[in-house]
Amino acid sequence: MEPITIGILGIFAVFLLLALGMPIAFSLMLAGFTGIAFLSGLDAALPVSARTVYDEAATYPYMVIPLFIVMGSFAGASGMTQDIYGCLDKWLRRLPGGLAVASISACAAFAAVSGSAVATTATLGNIALPEMKRYGYSDKLSTGAVAAGGTLGFLIPPSLGFVVYGMLTEQSIGKLLVAGIFPGLILAATFCLVVIVWVKLIPATAPQQTGTVSWKQRLTALRGVAEPLGLFLLVMLGIYGGLFTPTEAGAVGATLLLLSVIIKGKLTWTKLVSALQEALRTSVMVLFLVAGASIFTYFLALSTIPMQAANWVTGLDVPPSIILLAIILVYLFLGCFLDAISMMVLTLPVVYPVMTALHYDPIWFGVVAVLMMQAGLITPPLGLNIFTIAGVSKNIKVETIFRGVLPFLFAVFFVAGLLIIFPGIATYLPSKMSG
Repeated sequence: MEPITIGILGIFAVFLLLALGMPIAFSLMLAGFTGIAFLSGLDAALPVSARTVYDEAATYPYMVIPLFIVMGSFAGASGMTQDIYGCLDKWLRRLPGGLAVASISACAAFAAVSGSAVATTATLGNIALPEMKRYGYSDKLSTGAVAAGGTLGFLIPPSLGFVVYGMLTEQSIGKLLVAGIFPGLILAATFCLVVIVWVKLIPATAPQQTGTVSWKQRLTALRGVAEPLGLFLLVMLGIYGGLFTPTEAGAVGATLLLLSVIIKGKLTWTKLVSALQEALRTSVMVLFLVAGASIFTYFLALSTIPMQAANWVTGLDVPPSIILLAIILVYLFLGCFLDAISMMVLTLPVVYPVMTALHYDPIWFGVVAVLMMQAGLITPPLGLNIFTIAGVSKNIKVETIFRGVLPFLFAVFFVAGLLIIFPGIATYLPSKMSG
């Protein structure tokens, strides 16, 4: 049997195993191991699989994942989220849909120290949704704003999406994190604009808040964003300036946030154990996903499918932009059924060689890919952020939340279009970094 035929059967085997309910990581591992055994023999498949799992766990950049997760846990435990939301509410409440705008802005600020979309959504949902309910905001607007704003945790650094992309493609994680800064801020601003336009068109969805906030109250409230802003600047400027690696940046951030929790007297044994358990669970999940993807990528390389696919695509008589558009649409479709990390490990072994063969910048494509996978967090029927919000607000129907996020999906497409037309939005800062 030809290697490429075995490769195609291996791909079908992965989807068959997924349909039977096997976790994605083990589906990839089993299909990859079996494929390597067919192509190179069992004596090659056993050491390749064992070495791959060990190498992924032992690689230095992998340590950034638990450190970023611990950062997010300590940030939530420190009460930082309430301070951020309180500050932004005082500054933005006079805007149309001010509370929703403040919620999205708070999501962006918390994302800058969290790195997790679900953690951002759950944390802000618990704080912002009751407040918007109290002021008479429609369920559709309030839940849609928080669900969409929470996705910023997957794009604004420190982002787990960029870490996994960098590990799978062997690109600089530091450059990827820096590349996400401008797109993340632009997307956050676009989300806020969606709220303002929405409320201007349908004022009843967000009644105007009464009462005034003095300048003294506003200036005093700025202390609420000083800590997350300072931490974000320290971490990102340290990476950008080459003062420390992303892993060292995660360690610095986690240490400073731990000190903050201790100084504020909010550290408890329960919170510490919970933070470490969450870091352990997520890190092990990502480890096996990346290891499974690596084993499967090795198998695909032996089958020559990525090379054949790249040669076939580059030989097509169509502009590269059409291929890019097709891949974006595929990601949008997959986002209806898979979580973002799973999409990444399933598609990059084939898609990444195609993109590099078409001479797209790998850092730029990483931002586009993460952005479109982020959209999967709020696409029906399995948008993870949707069900996170549904869990926080049990009295609101899931259908209402899905309708509420639809306008924000158009904002994601708008920013994707900007990145395609103006790639420098993502590549300018990384191009100025050393190394």
